Amino acid sequence: MMTLHPKVIDLTLDRVHRLLGLVGNPEAAIPPVIHIAGTNGKGSTQAMIRAGLEAVGARVHAYTSPHLARFHERIRLAGELVSEPALTALLDECVEKNGADEITFFEITTCAAFLAFARTPADWTLLEVGLGGRLDATNVVTPRLSIITPVSMDHEGFLGDTLEKIAAEKAGIIKRGVPVIVGPQSDAGLAVIEAQAARLGAPVLAHGQHWQVWEERGRMMYQDENGLLDLPLPNLPGPHQIQNAGAAITALRFLGQDEAACEAAVTRAQWPARMQRLRRGPLVDVAPSVELWLDGGHNPAGGEAVAATLARMPKRETHLICGMLNTKDVTGYMRPLAPQVTKLHAVSIPNEKNTLPAEATRDTALGAGIDAVAAPSVAEALAAIAAQNPAARVLICGSLYLAGSILRENG
Repeated sequence: MMTLHPKVIDLTLDRVHRLLGLVGNPEAAIPPVIHIAGTNGKGSTQAMIRAGLEAVGARVHAYTSPHLARFHERIRLAGELVSEPALTALLDECVEKNGADEITFFEITTCAAFLAFARTPADWTLLEVGLGGRLDATNVVTPRLSIITPVSMDHEGFLGDTLEKIAAEKAGIIKRGVPVIVGPQSDAGLAVIEAQAARLGAPVLAHGQHWQVWEERGRMMYQDENGLLDLPLPNLPGPHQIQNAGAAITALRFLGQDEAACEAAVTRAQWPARMQRLRRGPLVDVAPSVELWLDGGHNPAGGEAVAATLARMPKRETHLICGMLNTKDVTGYMRPLAPQVTKLHAVSIPNEKNTLPAEATRDTALGAGIDAVAAPSVAEALAAIAAQNPAARVLICGSLYLAGSILRENG
């Protein structure tokens, strides 16, 4: 599959449109779409919307990327993960129809997802953008609703080297006349998004203007023109999840859902490797007394979100076991974490050709003001931490690829 096209990432819609035509344009036959773009929070927001809709009996398709432990996690059909044999058959069908023409791995997968969604009855389709928005393979649909979660610097080599350029790529999912929910943004990013929406006559529901969300006395308060909701805090930990929940609730209310759906969105969502507590498995057995967490954030905004989450936790000596890709702003990720961390244990990501070597991660951490050492593996770093302080808090972090490796190993 990975030999389909010489570039793993090549943003254009031409190949997708061609293949979708060859397989009967399934994108035109899928249930109503909610299309989600943004730098951070896409997956969590999607998970909350899905939890809210499913709680009131709706059947929901969902498409997300990348996967963590297993490839078929990317496609959920009416609430259930696609089976691996079914996914193999769909991919084979798309590869056969595509013939010898160039196409990327993500494009083939997206076409297979549309085929699956068109052939399985459901009430809603949740589509998460893979990269950017304007030229992402998912951007071939006219949705019922678009959502743009917070935009920040990431993937600059593909999306542009300024926040305005990146926001313009994300705003490329906005369609003429289709409402767009906008999560918290910088002034520069919001201006770009609002200008694109105005050009296309797309109604905007923006955080801070049309809806507000905040924490008050251990509860989450949500306010829009339809009134005030007093809800539990999101079960996904971290103050940034309150913002994601706000976007999800705005979507649910736009779709006419009641307070029960909104409460389910914040209490029932499941989204692995987003400040996920690991409580069992072989890795936990290495150091059963430590408090073990896993997070896949990997850009500066992700580092800020993790730091804010750690700052709100009960005080405890905190160690990071960190592995990152060599394409990321590693210093930008680490700098906000420095005040919250006792020590960083740098690792290379197993079986990942673009991993930053452990020694380079260690050196960058030292430069960002974090005491750091290199470690041969996650398990050895964890054992060393536990030997020094059996009651430590340990967060494995820095990459979704590292998080996926941990979830596969830990069962």
